[in-house]
Amino acid sequence: MDVSEAIAVLISPSGRLDPYPTYEQLRAHGPVSRTTAGLFVVTGYAEADMVLRDPRFVVLDDDLRDDVFPHWQDSPAIKSIARSMLRTNPPDHSRIRRLAAGAFTPRRVAAMREVVTAQADELVDEMIRAGRDGARVDFMDMFAYPLPVAVICALLGVPAADRSRFRRWAGDLTGILEPEITPEELAGADAGADELRDYFTGLIEQRRRAPADDLTTALVQAHDADGDRLSGEELLANLVVLLVAGFETTTNLLGNGLVVLLTRPEAAAALRDEPDLAPGYVDELLRYDSPVQLTTRTVRESVSFAGTELPTGSWLLVLLGAANRDPRRFPDPARFDPGRAQSQPLSFGAGPHYCLGAGLARLEAQVAFPLLLRRLPELALAGRPSRRTRLTLRGYETLPITVGAVTADRGTPAGVAPGTP
Repeated sequence: MDVSEAIAVLISPSGRLDPYPTYEQLRAHGPVSRTTAGLFVVTGYAEADMVLRDPRFVVLDDDLRDDVFPHWQDSPAIKSIARSMLRTNPPDHSRIRRLAAGAFTPRRVAAMREVVTAQADELVDEMIRAGRDGARVDFMDMFAYPLPVAVICALLGVPAADRSRFRRWAGDLTGILEPEITPEELAGADAGADELRDYFTGLIEQRRRAPADDLTTALVQAHDADGDRLSGEELLANLVVLLVAGFETTTNLLGNGLVVLLTRPEAAAALRDEPDLAPGYVDELLRYDSPVQLTTRTVRESVSFAGTELPTGSWLLVLLGAANRDPRRFPDPARFDPGRAQSQPLSFGAGPHYCLGAGLARLEAQVAFPLLLRRLPELALAGRPSRRTRLTLRGYETLPITVGAVTADRGTPAGVAPGTP
């Protein structure tokens, strides 16, 4: 199978459901390979890490976007992504990111552990009530979505009553991140973007009238004090992306990770008995089945890279999921091994665009998995989980479980200090 054929398989419905065999087909052509259409595909860990850090490789900015999508400003979905820190380059990216970064410092993230633990305990209580007498419950509906959405909504100052509104809107919007999108999917993404933009337009006005101690207020005040620091369109776009990115990745991490643990009882038992192993487990879960599988870059200036000449304007498809299973970096990469030393997966990217909320996502998972395994020692899969037909954001649509026998204790498990980041 040549590179172009492998890419066609990868973006097909079956390829999206299980991309890992196709990654190995692509890896056979080297860490950087080229399709007949001129797309460069990066599967190597070292090469992907370099692309994400090297300023010669950039995200699609307005000049390039005008050439590729001439009418992109007519799409609310594309416009929301384009005006966010997700798709801007320095110096704009640095300016925007700096305004939001204060909410995600290591100290602030660590201080949220008790809040995350309390939220997770409440959700487990609800699953126990719903799962009485062996009834099946959907882990995605009852835990994997509501935990991270509650956390990011608290940071943004979104009222608790509005949390349930975002899942469908965000799911529709994130279709725009896929390597290919149909006109119907783009229309759905635009509809989701419109709903989110309308919601945040209202919240912005509320925070102007009644400021609060939240990230929305901070960004509104930055815009109102100096529009050059944050334009009105940037304000709106970044609130949308902060909300969506704040739960989509973590929701997928929780779902993907639970399936890995429940299909490996010995690994689950070890984490249940020693919750202080959670950081290593979470990093290995991120590596083994990454919630974000790919990103893209373009070449700012012609460069020789990994033995390949990349002309100016070339596109690179950086397969993070493949890089996380590069045997040159991770021996026996198809094996789940939470004892790996210095795993450092690329699931949250690297370089200037390293995920702003990576520390928060890790914290939520480090709290959630030991707590679930401790309070629900007979937690089990109850049928075949249903994958979303997505490649960029890899996760489950439904994940049926039974809770089994439960323990009554709540709170921070033994071995994990309340302030541990």
